[in-house]
Amino acid sequence: MEEKLEKLKTGTTTVGVICDGAVVLGAERKATMGYLVASKDTSKIRRLDKHIAMTIAGLVGDAQALDRYIKAELKLYKLNEGEKIPVNAAANLIANILYSRRFYPYIVQLVVGGYDNKPRLFSFDPTGGLQDEKEYFSTGSGSLTAFGVLEDKFKKKMSVEDAKKLVVRAVYAATKRDIASGGSGIDVAVIDSRGFHEAPEEEVKKLMK
Repeated sequence: MEEKLEKLKTGTTTVGVICDGAVVLGAERKATMGYLVASKDTSKIRRLDKHIAMTIAGLVGDAQALDRYIKAELKLYKLNEGEKIPVNAAANLIANILYSRRFYPYIVQLVVGGYDNKPRLFSFDPTGGLQDEKEYFSTGSGSLTAFGVLEDKFKKKMSVEDAKKLVVRAVYAATKRDIASGGSGIDVAVIDSRGFHEAPEEEVKKLMK
C-alpha cells in the first residue's frame, strides 16, 4: 500500500498586537508532519525589512517561497524609489501576490506588522483577503485559545512591556491546549520607530512565568 507523504506544516499559533508606539509579534516553534513533530525549533517570525515583519502559519514550503518573493519585491521597491516601502503599501503588495495565485493558492495565513509613521498590523487569508487590524490578531491552529486571552486582556495604548507579556501569555496558553503548537520556546519581536528587534530568549522565559 502506497503511503502518502504528509507535507511539513507549522501547526502554529502566532499573535500580533498593536500597543503604544509599536507592534509586538509572537509565535511558538513547533512544525509538524502529520502526527510527527518534525521540528521543535522552527522560526515563524520573518523580518521582511528593517521596519516590517510577518508571522507565518500553514505549509512551510509555501511560507518560505513567499518570504523570498516578498523580500525581493521590497528590495526592488527600495532600489527604484530610494526609500523604504510604507507598511500599508507592503501589505497591499503581499495581498496582490496572494490574489494572483488564488486558484492555486499558497496555503498560508499571514500577519504582517510594521512601523512607519505609526504601528500597523495586517492579516491575510490565502487568497489575498486583507484586513487592517486596529488592535490584535492571531493565526494558526491555536488561534482560538489565543484570541480568548487577547479578548480578555487587551487594552488600547498598552505599553510595549505589557504587550509583550500579553503576546507571550496568549501564545503560551495556546501551546497548552493545541497539540500542533509548542516546540522549544516562544519567539517575540517588537517593531517600533527604531525598527525590528527580537526579545532575548531569557526575557521571554521570564515573561512566561
